[in-house]
Amino acid sequence: MSKRPSHSFPVELSIVIPLLNEAESLPELTSWIRRVLAQHGLTYEVILVDDGSTDNSWEVIEELAEIDTHVRGIRFNRNYGKSAALNVGFRETVGRVVCTMDADLQDSPEELPELYRMITKDGFDLVSGWKQKRYDPLSKTIPTKLFNGVTRWISGIQLHDFNCGLKAYNQRVVKSIEVYGEMHRYIPVIAKWAGFRKIGEKVVQHQERKYGVTKFGLERFVYGFLDLLSITFVSRFRRRPMHFFGTMGTLSFVLGMLITLWLVGEKVYLALHNLKARNVTDQPLFFLALVAVIIGVVLFMTGFLAELIQLNGPNRNDYLVRDRVNSIHSYSAN
Repeated sequence: MSKRPSHSFPVELSIVIPLLNEAESLPELTSWIRRVLAQHGLTYEVILVDDGSTDNSWEVIEELAEIDTHVRGIRFNRNYGKSAALNVGFRETVGRVVCTMDADLQDSPEELPELYRMITKDGFDLVSGWKQKRYDPLSKTIPTKLFNGVTRWISGIQLHDFNCGLKAYNQRVVKSIEVYGEMHRYIPVIAKWAGFRKIGEKVVQHQERKYGVTKFGLERFVYGFLDLLSITFVSRFRRRPMHFFGTMGTLSFVLGMLITLWLVGEKVYLALHNLKARNVTDQPLFFLALVAVIIGVVLFMTGFLAELIQLNGPNRNDYLVRDRVNSIHSYSAN
């Protein structure tokens, strides 16, 4: 493994660690990281993002940064959430490979060298950890399995553990995506839809929590599923909203018209054969058809307006360019 950073990057590995009230674990964690990476000769930086801690986490970060120049700290004014912490941390990284891990000592730094190798040698864009053996209560593991199954089905990405905090990225990935809300659990999905398709998985160690208490709550899965629906829609139809709204509107309009034509045709047929028939407007099915037609028109107009907004948006042609040739902007992250 290389003992010097690539000429394109100040360090080989950036480690982003979001945290909330983890003062007790930080000295042990940074010491463990330093020991492991020194053994493998990797240059690195550790970016600790304090997400509005109410304990003395920030004071501990300041002390660590004083005695170890590898440690950098970012402090939020209040708690914004893990996604915000990761997004800000990603913007600060300068390493060739970016790894994320939790601050509670449940993620092992021993995994970092192999994750680095999988990105640099095996060519993965993203490698996600898989906690095959977990030390979490059933109240967390059962919802996690359900969450992972639904996400696999919707995204088509065959990962066992989307929400594992231990992940590794080519730097191009973290500089090209935006993470917000509860989207940190869907970073592989966001990366795939940004065009980074070489996504791998590695079985990683999971330690029992040594200090503090879990920040996990069941309400996060509710928010998580809502975010999954949101990111699915935004990623697939952000630049072509008419494809979604127009399709749904057309189907609804056509269904309503077919029902209406059926009712009118039935009325005419019965009248021609001198058979008793109810008025079209006396039938509940007619009002269902009318609602379907109205919904179809509304959806179509929604798609049309969304297209106009997209057309006039400042970022309508903001696309990710991987490489350039013979240009002043020539760049390659490989």
